[in-house]
Amino acid sequence: MALKVNIGVVEDVEMSEPVSPTGQYFNSSVLSVSVISILEFENPIDDSSSLALINNVFLPINPRFSSIMVEDGEGDKHWKRVEVKAEDHIKLAHFPEGLSVESYDHYFNDYLSKIAMDPLPQTRPLWEIHIIKYPTSNASGSLVFKLHHALGDGFSLMGALLSCLKRADNPSLPLTFPNFQKSSKVDSEIKSLINALPKALSGALNTVLDFGWSILKSSFLEDSRTPIRSGKDGVEFQPINIMTMTFSLGKIKQIKSNLHVTINDVVTGMIFLGTRLYMEETSEETKNARSTALVLLNTRSIGGYKSVDEMVQNQEAQVQWGNQFGFLHVSLPDLNNNDRSLNPLKFVQEIQNDIKRKRNSSAVYLTGMLLESVRKYRGPEATAEYIHSTLKNSSMTVSNMIGPLEKMTLANQPVKGLYFMVVNVPQSLTVTIMSYMDQLRVAVGTEKGLIDPVKFSACTQKAFNMMFNAAVKSI
Repeated sequence: MALKVNIGVVEDVEMSEPVSPTGQYFNSSVLSVSVISILEFENPIDDSSSLALINNVFLPINPRFSSIMVEDGEGDKHWKRVEVKAEDHIKLAHFPEGLSVESYDHYFNDYLSKIAMDPLPQTRPLWEIHIIKYPTSNASGSLVFKLHHALGDGFSLMGALLSCLKRADNPSLPLTFPNFQKSSKVDSEIKSLINALPKALSGALNTVLDFGWSILKSSFLEDSRTPIRSGKDGVEFQPINIMTMTFSLGKIKQIKSNLHVTINDVVTGMIFLGTRLYMEETSEETKNARSTALVLLNTRSIGGYKSVDEMVQNQEAQVQWGNQFGFLHVSLPDLNNNDRSLNPLKFVQEIQNDIKRKRNSSAVYLTGMLLESVRKYRGPEATAEYIHSTLKNSSMTVSNMIGPLEKMTLANQPVKGLYFMVVNVPQSLTVTIMSYMDQLRVAVGTEKGLIDPVKFSACTQKAFNMMFNAAVKSI
């Protein structure tokens, strides 16, 4: 199934900025990927200042929020500045009145599914804001931003969203974020050992293996059809469920410290173990079927951002805007009988070793060069088809973002929680991770009718408990 994207053709108009290659891939006839970000509020929403916030705060962040994608006479695509009518981008949800919170949970989930499936109009800037004033189990009201991936990746779009928010304790101070721990003492010791080996040779070998595996996975080597992968065409147009889980960041840090790994290693290992447990409970014979995850990798030459102003407004950081990411093909470890009681931490250790090895290769950058070659000689549509196959042939995508340490407000309204989801991807399972204050929010997007989100969440929670108990015992 192909998605029809009607991009205007213009002549003799002033173009503000050429569309990046990745922006063209994600807004093509075969791909139209968006990011939805959900803000949850402690109190009922007051939307009286919504138009002023959009015009005075949101739109000035980046010219792309006031631009549409157009095509010139030679077939090149550009961002063209247009007049924005903010009221055209604001949607107010209407649910039946007087229902229970549980009922509104169902309405809210169905509404998110509809937002995910509905394409953004190409005749106006590629974003929408949805206001949901009804209470759910997680919030008294919610605000949903839908932003097209052609505008930028999660790093850019989340930064834009956060730049609209203020610190609850002191609005005059900038939001701050956890520092990335690039390496631990154990990591340094391992690196010293690696440096003692013929590093150039091992790096070259890893690059060849990873790049070759990536080409195979993107071309014709599909994952098995399992309880988490239907493998059918057009899955990106099917209804989805979005369910979230909340974990203590303190407990995750405890596992991290005990194992001398990163927080990402812990969370990815937990998700992979939970996924295998779900596959086993749903279909014993497919519990160890070939399943690959695409782990998104930020390719910017920075460890992280210290503040929103530094990323969005600082002139030196302005180049960081856009789609600057790659992906690693990571195979899910097999689930053995002793993993439940004896070695659930193997998932963390195997994932850490696999991702560290892949990061030591140049496969991500070679893949970028391959995509550029395909674009140059066959065009952006052919490149988009290649990316579509890469996604479709794998079982799931895992993406993460680091959120603020402090409580936030939007127009003086306290934000209780936030999370995001990548939608319209040709996969049955997408997992995103977002930190906020002292909690980690894991959102799971699943194809309706294939994956049971309640059972999947229970298996993920079970995996976390198993790993935490094992980590505590290992002290």
